[in-house]
Amino acid sequence: MLKHADIWAAIDALARDHGLTASALARKAGLDPTTFNKSKRITREGKPRWPSTESVAKVLEATGATMTAFVGYIEDMAQPQHPANTIPLVGFAQAGDRGFFDDAGYPVGGGWDEIPFPEIGDPHAYALEVSGDSMEPLYRDGDVVIVSPAAGVRRGDRVVVRTTDGEVMVKQLVRQTAKRIELASLNPEHPGRSLAAEEVAWIARILWSSQ
Repeated sequence: MLKHADIWAAIDALARDHGLTASALARKAGLDPTTFNKSKRITREGKPRWPSTESVAKVLEATGATMTAFVGYIEDMAQPQHPANTIPLVGFAQAGDRGFFDDAGYPVGGGWDEIPFPEIGDPHAYALEVSGDSMEPLYRDGDVVIVSPAAGVRRGDRVVVRTTDGEVMVKQLVRQTAKRIELASLNPEHPGRSLAAEEVAWIARILWSSQ
């Protein structure tokens, strides 16, 4: 079955293969640079949003890619990216490194550590190992959280957020609009955050923790 996440991931892969970020691809296609931002991939109600056929047509024209090639990207994205019973294990330091994730927040490349985990319906899901005390008492140093980039996020969800500057944080989503993302801290000794949408590289929902 065709999924929203596969279409968006295909756009990201198309951009990457042309040496572009998703924002640069949108700009090259004559679209608003934020057209393919992660925040634009869901509605305000937290439901997945399809990219418009017009935007897809424009990026194909801008890159010279054919529709057949784009469908190939979609089919590639629909394939499991790792063995069915294991998922990539990412450290916080790696999560802040641009080379380990694409613009949509999907882990890329190889050489990952892996851990066994039951199938959860998202081939791009990964485990993130918590470091430091900024998420205490909910998440402690060494805890592992399972993150799903494809899952829609809603108010009250615990999420992993990566800023365009490479900062990675685990927070609770308070409010998300087209312009701002409001986050509450899990540790009362650390402040919440209010970020402009363009400051957020990606935001992904936490489905499970090892506690």
